[in-house]
Amino acid sequence: MKRFLQIITALSVVIFLAGCGNLKNSDLSNNATTSTKKKSYQTTGSTAGEYSVLLRNGQYKISPISGITATNNSNDVDLKNLESGLMSLSLAEFSANKFVFQEGQELTRAQVSAWLNRYDKKSNKNGLNPVDNKKTDADTRNPIYLEQVIEQDYLTGSGSTYELGGISIGLAMNSVDYFTKVKDGPQYKTTINRATQLEQGKKIATKLLKQLRSRKKFQNIPIMIGIFSKTASDSLVGGNYLATGLAPDNKKSITDWKTVDEQSQVLPTIGNDKPINSNDAESFSNFKAAVQGYFPNISGVIGRVHYRSGQLTSFEITVNTQFYGYAQINSFAKLVLSSAKKFLPNNVPLEILVQSVNDPQALISKEKANSAYNVHVFR
Repeated sequence: MKRFLQIITALSVVIFLAGCGNLKNSDLSNNATTSTKKKSYQTTGSTAGEYSVLLRNGQYKISPISGITATNNSNDVDLKNLESGLMSLSLAEFSANKFVFQEGQELTRAQVSAWLNRYDKKSNKNGLNPVDNKKTDADTRNPIYLEQVIEQDYLTGSGSTYELGGISIGLAMNSVDYFTKVKDGPQYKTTINRATQLEQGKKIATKLLKQLRSRKKFQNIPIMIGIFSKTASDSLVGGNYLATGLAPDNKKSITDWKTVDEQSQVLPTIGNDKPINSNDAESFSNFKAAVQGYFPNISGVIGRVHYRSGQLTSFEITVNTQFYGYAQINSFAKLVLSSAKKFLPNNVPLEILVQSVNDPQALISKEKANSAYNVHVFR
């Protein structure tokens, strides 16, 4: 969940709350007299089925490879699904009861940048994208398959000692590769179907694993790899994972890939697209009619639904408005809340962001299925 409250932002809020006693110190000797050079660890509190997050000296560690992409083919909804999806899938291999989460700290920017560039026998033997065959036709050129790599670390330990217990790697594969035939010329695109993304992703995973296993730190830990299908750069709905595979200790390849059945869709549907679930589409339609009938100056209502194995896992709605008075926003937030309770599914995490052109105005959300709604009106 959460286009508005993305994972890093949510975690930053949790870290801020540390001073209010919402974080659990795992190093009780960490106080004003402790040397700042000594590593001290804390963990955030966790809820059922979610990871506790490891902090170092009270700070959240951002991955050094964050934001590195092969091209400019990226959008916010893709990134959100890439990160949150990998964390969710990692639960099957790295139990939240045994492991704590940390953004990837082992891969370097130089290493990942080399992976994302094209293979070159002389200048970049570690490149994971295919060699440039110098062709410019959309169907005959070698496209950029691998757009982004993310790393998530899962650690074990307690007190002042934690060690790497396993890592998950997300491979974001392009469904569309944009290119120009001449510098600053018109943009063209090569479309890459899901079967090709999956095939190329598995080949890249094997090459990547061999490079990782050459490092001592990666030899005796399980490595999970997820293959993610990116959407077009102008898509309103994020991509999805196609498959995951686990390489046990010392293994340099994955022999058992598991298909991930994920689907995402924008509501109301566009063109001739049929809803993934007609009941959810009807619920959204009723909700949309209720909120649009309240004020005459509602610019639009857009929903985003995500399914895994046919089950709705998240529901995100954006309501664009053209009013700015606090009383109007506060009143409207109450209507949105009552309409959500009346029309939208109750058994799924849900987020409704009310916003103007320039600012967020209200957030109505519930973190878990069947939990109570939280309402916040921005001043």
